[in-house]
Amino acid sequence: MFVVASIGILVCMSLALVRAAKGPTVFDRILAVNNMGTKTVLLIAVLGYLTGRPDFLDLAMIYVLINFIGTFAILKFVKYGDLAQAAPPEGE
Repeated sequence: MFVVASIGILVCMSLALVRAAKGPTVFDRILAVNNMGTKTVLLIAVLGYLTGRPDFLDLAMIYVLINFIGTFAILKFVKYGDLAQAAPPEGE
């Protein structure tokens, strides 16, 4: 059952990779890369269960935090062109 889940995750990852290559906007590409990161975390968790290594979940949690923070950093860089620039006030 978990082997089928792993194959399904790999199929979803390949579809997200196609979306990252063909996305019409940069935000579609960022979303596809974020989706790839999420599916990678799921794949690590499933493979950890299949091999009987529960410590893979720790690696998956670290990877999900890196993916989450990295996605926001990339979005800020795309929107403002600089990671150190503060967001302008809402009225402007």
